[in-house]
Amino acid sequence: MQAVFFFVVAAFTVATALLVVTRPNIVHSAVALIFSFCGVAGIYVLLDAEFLGAVQVLIYVGGITILLLFAIMLTTRIATRVDVFNEQMGLSALIAGGITAILVYASLTGIQIAGEAPAPVETTPALGRLLMTTHVLPFELISILLLAAMVGAIILARREKE
Repeated sequence: MQAVFFFVVAAFTVATALLVVTRPNIVHSAVALIFSFCGVAGIYVLLDAEFLGAVQVLIYVGGITILLLFAIMLTTRIATRVDVFNEQMGLSALIAGGITAILVYASLTGIQIAGEAPAPVETTPALGRLLMTTHVLPFELISILLLAAMVGAIILARREKE
C-alpha cells in the first residue's frame, strides 16, 4: 500500500512540476510550484524522513514560494505572461526525457548507486542543538540579511508618487 501512495504522490509531483514549466502565467506557475514542493514533502514523509518533509514545507513552501509570489506581485515592471514554448523547447524536452528514462530504468531494475543504506540515526535533535547553540549567530545574521533584502525589494518596487 505504501508503494501505491508513493507512486500517486510522485505522479502528482511530476504533474505539478510540468505545470510550473508550461504555464504562460507566472502567478499560476508559482502556485503550481507550491503544490510541487508539497508533493516532494509528501515523498519525504513516505520515505520515513519526516524532518526533511517538515523542512521542505517550512522553507520551500512557506518561505521561498511566498517570497517568489511577493516578488512577482511587487514588481510591476515585468510581464506576468511569458512565452514558454520557444526554440529551446525541443532540446530541453530531449534532455528531460533522457534523464527520466535513466531514472525509470534505475528504479525498475533496482540499481543501488550508493550501496547499502546506513543504519538510521536520530539527526533531528542533533541538528536542533547545533542550530541553536554553535550556529545561532550565522542563523540570525542570515535572517537579518533576508529581512533587509525584502525591505529593499519593497522600496525598489514601490511606485513613486507623482
